[in-house]
Amino acid sequence: MKRTYLYAIVALIIIAVVVVLVFSTNSGLSSGEKLASFDNKPVPASLLAMLRIPDSVSNQVGAGVAEKYVTPLNAPALTLNGKPEILYIGAEYCPFCAAQRWPMVIALMRFGNFTNLSLMTSDHNDYSPDTPTFTFYNSTYTSPYISFVSVEQTTNTRTALQQMNDSQLALFAANDPNGGIPFILFANRSVWINADYDPLSVLGDKNWTVIAAQLQNSSSVQAEAIVGTANLMTAQICIIDNNTPTSVCSQPYVRNLEGAI
Repeated sequence: MKRTYLYAIVALIIIAVVVVLVFSTNSGLSSGEKLASFDNKPVPASLLAMLRIPDSVSNQVGAGVAEKYVTPLNAPALTLNGKPEILYIGAEYCPFCAAQRWPMVIALMRFGNFTNLSLMTSDHNDYSPDTPTFTFYNSTYTSPYISFVSVEQTTNTRTALQQMNDSQLALFAANDPNGGIPFILFANRSVWINADYDPLSVLGDKNWTVIAAQLQNSSSVQAEAIVGTANLMTAQICIIDNNTPTSVCSQPYVRNLEGAI
């Protein structure tokens, strides 16, 4: 009896240790570490899973408090590999790009998948310093519905990183004469410039998992801003790819928002 009791205690201790190790590995931020210490580290699979927002939450949020910085365009369709192309121009130092990447990742993962996506923080000396975000640099996005192209122009210390090619420069100059970032071109059907919410008040000095956990609560500040913006982006993607897949584009929040863009 005593031996069985001892075995049970040992088993409980082992389980507790495993749980702690898993949590510390996947939590996105260990106690005491600065946000910037996680720059360029792979996004944990557990965090990516948290960014697949349930439809029930998305439908409750709708557009949330997103500012809708979108301008319709009347231009020849932009495609890549036979699919509508979404072109993103930004920079790792930029806190507003940091804010806009959260809903971009959420929206794009409704249509495909990222590999090699990494954690990133914005410039330590800019507005909303060390804003937790992601970087598209060195990542790959695959989707049967859309193509996604990203250009992160500089690192978060403002050193050169990627350059636009001639075609991208022409699109950027034609649609964004003031050179503002973040810049998102949805297949030449619309252009989004600026972030749709304030990075300091929504993201601040929180870590990635704290933010992602709040996205599951439709009434949280983070869900209203980030999921609301992701929903608007999702509706725009459904417009440019003929409302596919239906599992995404038939959702009430999409149908309600398509007419508002």
